[in-house]
Amino acid sequence: MTHYTTYTTKPGVRYPLGAKPDGDGVNFSIFSRHATHVELLLFSAADSAEPFQVIPLQPDVHRTFFAWHVYVEALPVGSWYAWRMDGDNDTRRSGLRFDADKTLLDPWARAISHKLWNRQTASRPGDNGQTSMRAMVVDERYDWEGDTPLTIPNENAVIYELHVGGFTRHKSSGVSNPGTFGALAEKIPYLQELGITHVELMPVMAFDEQDVPPATASLGLKNYWGYSTHSFFSPHPGYCITPEQGTHLQEFRDLVKALHRAGMGVILDVVFNHTAEGGTGGPTINFKGMGNNIFYHLDAKDKSVYRDYTGCGNTVNCNHPIVANFIISCLEYWVREMHVDGFRFDLASVLARGEKGEPLHDAPVLWGIELSDHLSATRLIAEAWDAAGLYQVGSFPGYRWAEWNGRYRDVIRRAIRGEKGLLAELATRLSGSSDLYQPQHRLPINSINFVTCHDGFTLYDLFSYAQKHNEANGEGNRDGHNDNLSTNFGIEGETDNAEILTLRTQHAKNTIALLLLSQGVPMLLAGDEILHTQRGNNNGYCQDNELTWIDWSLVERNAHMLRFVQHMIALRKRHPSLMRRRFLTGTPAYEGAEPDISWHGIDLDTPQWNDPDARVLAFTLTASSDEETDLHVIVNFSDRKVSMNLPHKGDWHLAIDTGLVSPQDSTAPGRQIAVTEPTYPARARSVVVLEQ
Repeated sequence: MTHYTTYTTKPGVRYPLGAKPDGDGVNFSIFSRHATHVELLLFSAADSAEPFQVIPLQPDVHRTFFAWHVYVEALPVGSWYAWRMDGDNDTRRSGLRFDADKTLLDPWARAISHKLWNRQTASRPGDNGQTSMRAMVVDERYDWEGDTPLTIPNENAVIYELHVGGFTRHKSSGVSNPGTFGALAEKIPYLQELGITHVELMPVMAFDEQDVPPATASLGLKNYWGYSTHSFFSPHPGYCITPEQGTHLQEFRDLVKALHRAGMGVILDVVFNHTAEGGTGGPTINFKGMGNNIFYHLDAKDKSVYRDYTGCGNTVNCNHPIVANFIISCLEYWVREMHVDGFRFDLASVLARGEKGEPLHDAPVLWGIELSDHLSATRLIAEAWDAAGLYQVGSFPGYRWAEWNGRYRDVIRRAIRGEKGLLAELATRLSGSSDLYQPQHRLPINSINFVTCHDGFTLYDLFSYAQKHNEANGEGNRDGHNDNLSTNFGIEGETDNAEILTLRTQHAKNTIALLLLSQGVPMLLAGDEILHTQRGNNNGYCQDNELTWIDWSLVERNAHMLRFVQHMIALRKRHPSLMRRRFLTGTPAYEGAEPDISWHGIDLDTPQWNDPDARVLAFTLTASSDEETDLHVIVNFSDRKVSMNLPHKGDWHLAIDTGLVSPQDSTAPGRQIAVTEPTYPARARSVVVLEQ
């Protein structure tokens, strides 16, 4: 029989929350305003069925204000622990859900294990100790070797959204430990060659992989995307090489440091709008069992009912003072201790709702984030809507917040697939969406321009499928968006029709071209640069398999597309006029100067704004410095070749023409062909860029 040390204790202190070792022992502290009894459980390993020591806490000794705390002498780093709490369980009246038998995970844990986790057991009343998650006491020290968060100007950013696991799990990835932070670090040379400035990582805070509908779970599928967070201070153990050793912090920090050395910033996709605990029938993991009526929006009449503004069963009560402090402290931790450079907030409009669910113009948590000294140089990006109809694109509270520009996405998709009557709005979107941001004294950099993201069709699928095909998700194809603004050019899905394949690739290049020619901050979806497909599945949240994993053989097979994207990013970087901090005016900056932008149709200075059938537009961007040349862009989304008049500014040189086959479709400076004629024949469904 194994004998374990019984550790002596002292009262401990309330701050900091979580588990803090000091060399002589560990101080534990956890929040609960309404608990009447609290126990700390110590385990010998992450998969120990029973604790080797249970430490009961006494209110008059181990409680200060709303914190319960205890100091365990001589307890070493690497020890595993959890909590139990008792108290009121009148869910209808008080909204409290204390269960003295339920094992709780520390919300402030720096490293967790889900090795024994069973979501179904945690969703039923009573003891789940043998199938619960555990937290580890870790030494948070780390040698950053002088690393600090990067200070890349917002206007210079090119963001690349990727899934840490799916980026390297395919057998073709050629990495040492597929699907991990370390594997992603091995792909840094590829990211450098692509030219992006920031990676935007889909959720990497510890999440519940078992959080999927029963029908989906019955197919052996799991929560792949990670929008089901439960431990906001811990990197996800599934992305670690040796999580059983508590290396979560080190492995993530190693990735950040490596990306920074390569000149790339790190943006985290964070999910503070809901948690993995779901609604009434969901599991008790941490927040439900320690302060359910504080952390969640509950129905005013029947507090057993969760208000659901997220479509995920619960909604975090973000503007309660305790919860707001938790969120801001968490963000500051990831910047201060993990050196991340920014955050993208999933369903961020939830953070703009008050404690009664009402939209707030001056939401305390949002202003607290914006005005935090620790976050003053941190990039803040909002998905400015929620699942209950609150849509705030162009009106999200605060000034520094950038927004995923859903209006931009939709107009670009509609224009590229050939819809008429869009020239004026297309021009507005290409110019930085001044209609959305200028009235509030915001800037073009408040617009995150994107056409594809993790949620929806990939770029290749956008021009290969007219309908979603999500049958593999187990929900009868009911999940995912129905209105994708996509086209298939006459054949749904895969085909060997050369003409259709050419059209699909040409439209993908058109999309990339417009995205990188737009004022604002462009965001690309990982894999689009090599025409990655999900075979029409526009909601791959549960598909941790080759359907969603990046197939690295596409780097060679679709090298023409990769080359085009690399050239477009390089073109953007050599033209500061595409990366302005201020809105274009169409007027000269001083007497005798050229206007910063001039708009054209087939003829110069005559854009066809009022022609409902026109699908041709051109514009000239004046160089913003002596080191830059002017740009002339032609957009012909009609189905015929159009001879476009060119500005009389000397010789132009052809940089981009998506109507030509590779490698003629993109040419680097020094190899460009001079265009000496007064007109240029813009081919049907093409984007042309001329440089001087």
